[in-house]
Amino acid sequence: MEQYRTRSAPHQQRPPAQRQGPRPAAVPAQAGGGPRRSALARRMPRPRLTGLGGGLFACAAMVLVGGICWLLFGSSLFVYGLLFLPVAAATALWVRPADLITAPIGVPIAFAAGVWPISGGSGGIGGHLMGLVSALSLHAGWLYAGTLVAALIAVVRKAVLIGRRRVPRRLTQ
Repeated sequence: MEQYRTRSAPHQQRPPAQRQGPRPAAVPAQAGGGPRRSALARRMPRPRLTGLGGGLFACAAMVLVGGICWLLFGSSLFVYGLLFLPVAAATALWVRPADLITAPIGVPIAFAAGVWPISGGSGGIGGHLMGLVSALSLHAGWLYAGTLVAALIAVVRKAVLIGRRRVPRRLTQ
């Protein structure tokens, strides 16, 4: 059997000054070659959550909102629903581009997880479960609105990402 060589033929060593080519002046992102961000966008945090991280963020935020509503607002589902909308928007904005589809999926789960403390059930597990189902059914408008906000933000972000990918192709053709 014939054995093939995996190494290339030895070559002459060049002096270190000749090995390195000309160095670029700076990294394009550091030199200002990237897209400009507005002052508001520079002040906003830019976390990139995975799909699971986005769902956990939304659940933790909604449980916190549910506890605050229970303590300060007397278990007001209106305030809970009103505070659900920015949490849904933040989740859709902070999830990384590869996991955009998970934002509209995790947000309704977070709504259900957070409504449990303020659902108003009484008398055992069955009573609490009935209170949860009643709260979800009576305030489904907030649930749908938050899910719609997350879905619209995810669709717009995906369209912008696709548009950015197509622009260089058009220039080269």
